[in-house]
Amino acid sequence: MKKILLTGVNGQVGYALQKKLSQHQVFALNREQLDLSDKDAIRRLMQALKPDLIINPAAYTAVDKAESEPELAYTINAIAPQILAEEAAKLNAALIYFSTDYVYDGSKIADYLETDAVNPLSVYGKSKLAGEEAIRAVGLPHLILRTSWVYGAYGKNFLKTIIRLASERDSLRIVADQFGAPTSAESIADAVMELLAVWQPQQANQTGVYHFTNQGKTSWHGFSCAIVNEYNRLAVIKNEDLLKASVENIAAITTADYPTPAVRPANSTLNNRKLKQTFNVSLPNWEQGLQQVMQSLD
Repeated sequence: MKKILLTGVNGQVGYALQKKLSQHQVFALNREQLDLSDKDAIRRLMQALKPDLIINPAAYTAVDKAESEPELAYTINAIAPQILAEEAAKLNAALIYFSTDYVYDGSKIADYLETDAVNPLSVYGKSKLAGEEAIRAVGLPHLILRTSWVYGAYGKNFLKTIIRLASERDSLRIVADQFGAPTSAESIADAVMELLAVWQPQQANQTGVYHFTNQGKTSWHGFSCAIVNEYNRLAVIKNEDLLKASVENIAAITTADYPTPAVRPANSTLNNRKLKQTFNVSLPNWEQGLQQVMQSLD
């Protein structure tokens, strides 16, 4: 049994992980219990709890808002992980940090490998990359897990937004020229549990960056269509109302048609081969992850 400090339990990944970690001694903290913008509070908490492992899914994830709040984004996504890493190193503890596909610029045609050059286009992506670099500089045993397009049964996310909009409107317009792997928080939590069973932090060759997404790829438009299809399939089984917007009325638009403050990578698809080769851990196909989440929705 490990003594684990888990941050961000009000977030999607933190919430899903908290439900899975019952066999360990877990200090599961929300934003009110651990303010990641307070450096001294982080140090005091780490010294008091003395965890064996820190799992840090807490992050500043408001991608567009980060463009106007860069200092706060860097504080939470880079400085806080650095302090967690520094305090963990003093305790001979290990750290798992969740990063993002947004560290890449999306110009590559093929799936991204961990060895590919990073070039974040947004403040959010730059702040998460700075967090990665800070952890590496400390030199403690760590896993940096880059994931993408995270959603789940809990919290605010793209899936919930599409279901709400499709229940209110007859038609939708969704970006179809950005590609990636929708990754459910539930899939992430399941895979982390597999990792904890096999990861040996003292083995230096296991420390490093790993891509950590559901398998396959789609566009935001394709994901939207899959959400509506799966919702309606389950609605028929439950004898409930279908969504107002059908798949036929979800229009494919371009990124240029839907400008946002932060630039998104056109290709966010990550190759997960290193994770499989090192730990024999893999996440399911994104469609399977979607089905799992949809079946758990209220």
